[in-house]
Amino acid sequence: MKAKIIVTGGTGYIGSHTIIELIKSGQFEAVAVDSCVRSTPETIDRIEEITGVRVKHHNIDICDRNAFFSVIEQEAPVAGIIHFAAFKCVPESVEKPLMYYRNNLGSLENVLEACELYHIPRLIFSSSASIYGDVKELPVTEKTPFGTPFCPYAHTKQIGEQMIHFFADTHPDLQSVILRYFNPVGNDMSGLNGELSPDKPNNLMPIVTQVAIGKMKQLTVFGTDYDTRDGSCIRDYIHVCDIADAHVKALQFLIDKKNESNCEIFNLGSGNGVSVLEIINAFEKVNHIKLNYTIGGRRPGDVPAIYSNSQRANALLNWHCRYDINDMVESAWKWEKHLSHLRKTE
Repeated sequence: MKAKIIVTGGTGYIGSHTIIELIKSGQFEAVAVDSCVRSTPETIDRIEEITGVRVKHHNIDICDRNAFFSVIEQEAPVAGIIHFAAFKCVPESVEKPLMYYRNNLGSLENVLEACELYHIPRLIFSSSASIYGDVKELPVTEKTPFGTPFCPYAHTKQIGEQMIHFFADTHPDLQSVILRYFNPVGNDMSGLNGELSPDKPNNLMPIVTQVAIGKMKQLTVFGTDYDTRDGSCIRDYIHVCDIADAHVKALQFLIDKKNESNCEIFNLGSGNGVSVLEIINAFEKVNHIKLNYTIGGRRPGDVPAIYSNSQRANALLNWHCRYDINDMVESAWKWEKHLSHLRKTE
């Protein structure tokens, strides 16, 4: 019998790719719980098209305690929860901080209480490298201390991690893993599932693909005078399917009782920073498209470089990146073209 895993935010970007990896593993039955305020129910159709499996989807708000607990009761017994359901837009979190605290922390409170009341033994928490703030020493390790949060979103991830730690101290039966990932990019290599970006995306890769498809006119590279190998900012980009794979491996890690504590932390990154100009050059080379971009001045708040040391995840989770920068830009472009085709046929 396959272990049943509740995936909150299961129709979202990383959640849907994780469900695909759970299905492909052959070990788990995934159940999506998502209100679809930042995604669409049609994601379930895309998952089925890729895997051949129709995933059950509960369209409810995780912050609605009664509705969420009702789902848990319907799906019992539950072997674990992978908790993604959170708002993640940095500028929006600055404009609407209370909405972010209410959603991101209220949903986690309900998840932890559900684990307690319904004896759910495992929790995988989606955290972020933003908890490190402006890092002075590279590469970043799990022992790098929290920095000053640069936005409410990052602060909710810091508080969320602390909530889990305090909860774990008094609930030894709950085994948890916190995954801190850096810059997820790319989409399913089939091109059939990916990120549904807003009309004005803030992250680099969706901007690149929207410029390539003609939805946006131009891409601006903010600063080429940093102390990096080509002058542009360096980030630790990692393929979303590798991120998804890490969640499956973290679950198995807990099932196999390989954890030393009941709250383990892992960084997820490639360990190799990639510059903005390198992303652009790779996209142009792999996809045979010339991007319209211009060089602008430095953007306030940007740090020259940040990248991860992921040796702990490599060693303990047996997790390694399977996809490189070429796969990232190829899959990103496949998905953008697929979205364009869908828009034309609507």
